Amino acid sequence: MNAPDVKTPVMRPYLPATADFASGKDSPRAFLERSLTALEAWEPKIGAFVTLGLVAARAAADESTARWRAGKPHSPIDGMPVGIKDIIETIDMPTQNGSPLFAGFRSERDGASVAALREAGAVIVGKTVTTEFAATEPRETRNPWDTTRTPGGSSSGSAAAVAVGAITVGLGTQVIGSILRPAGFCGCFGFKPTVGAINRGGSYDGLSQSAHGTIAASLPEAWQVAYEIAQRAGGDPGFPGLYGPATPPAPATPRRLAMLETDGWSVATPAARQALEAAVAKLKAAGIAIATRRDNDKVAATETAIHGARALSMAINAWESRWPINTYRARDASKLSKSMLDRGVAAEAMTLDDYRRDLADRDKRRAVYHALASEFDACITLTAPGAAPVGLGWTGDPVFVVPGSMLGVPALTLPVLNDGGLPLGLQFLGFADRDAALFATAAGVLAAVVRG
Repeated sequence: MNAPDVKTPVMRPYLPATADFASGKDSPRAFLERSLTALEAWEPKIGAFVTLGLVAARAAADESTARWRAGKPHSPIDGMPVGIKDIIETIDMPTQNGSPLFAGFRSERDGASVAALREAGAVIVGKTVTTEFAATEPRETRNPWDTTRTPGGSSSGSAAAVAVGAITVGLGTQVIGSILRPAGFCGCFGFKPTVGAINRGGSYDGLSQSAHGTIAASLPEAWQVAYEIAQRAGGDPGFPGLYGPATPPAPATPRRLAMLETDGWSVATPAARQALEAAVAKLKAAGIAIATRRDNDKVAATETAIHGARALSMAINAWESRWPINTYRARDASKLSKSMLDRGVAAEAMTLDDYRRDLADRDKRRAVYHALASEFDACITLTAPGAAPVGLGWTGDPVFVVPGSMLGVPALTLPVLNDGGLPLGLQFLGFADRDAALFATAAGVLAAVVRG
């Protein structure tokens, strides 16, 4: 087998390969070995994994190979190499939360999403690097497109590993911008479902805006993995789970889209603005109507509603983080970052009434956004103000992706734009529990416009 090129990242879709599994022309084990060849070549450069479980992965791939040969795969993703963000519990590997406080910690169980993946036959390659408690403090993962740059966060390792073909899908979580931003910076497909659509049991991200999602080598795989998890684990308790078909939604060319500038427009690079404007021009040329704040009152009202989304989200997150930060601090404050300690201080300066006001404010903003649903198929914007920043001390500005988190709606990023030759995502925002419709719209744009 030829050594992979470690200069240009290449993603490795799995679903197309399954067509050759029954005949024996290809197999999950052979696919895994190709992925591990990429992992071996790239991992010293990017540091995407904190723990690997290759013996178990190879055994699982062999079992999957036998099922496909017998015509009895557990699911379409049976045998797919996946990575698990290291805030989600795994019975066979530590869950260290990107924190010295949890070094070597084992919960002795799988999180709900991991258990579902195993039931579907997926091959767990390892635990991917996360920022501290999936928050702001970065670790050492590097962007494979330029190793002097951040891969984004907090799902840093999942995005970097997918980008180089070491895994096909990585589980991520997002409460501010932790799926879409790293997916966009690393040139991957990213999916943050409607809040509550994927069961977060056994995951250390207990915030009301947080959602489990997928960073994937293709748009169909972003859907398929999320679907398989939801069918086996459901949504968060009290939520109906992910709605949609058993196969990736068919492309549907949208009739009308809203283009959102968000608070990020003022800090976007000229190249990023031009990239979005060029995409909008292509959409219009394809006969798709595009509305903006300048020509539609509902879009203008939405821009007002999402103004300050980051400040509001951070205030809500702070209160919701009071526990467990207070217990972590009591255990050993020296093992917490300054940003985590500061969040604890901010939480303790708040009252329950402050939190209730913030929740009421968020509800009002969500209602304004939902009014778009009767008129638009989706909203589009950038995933970030520009290419991934140089340096590993900051995971990048989440200003473009935080509105989707605050609103609790499904969001996607497609790797179809660039800034100076580096990846930049085109973001789609949908409407609550209409995740499948958002996929259809995004696939329609991808097929008919961007790559048509």
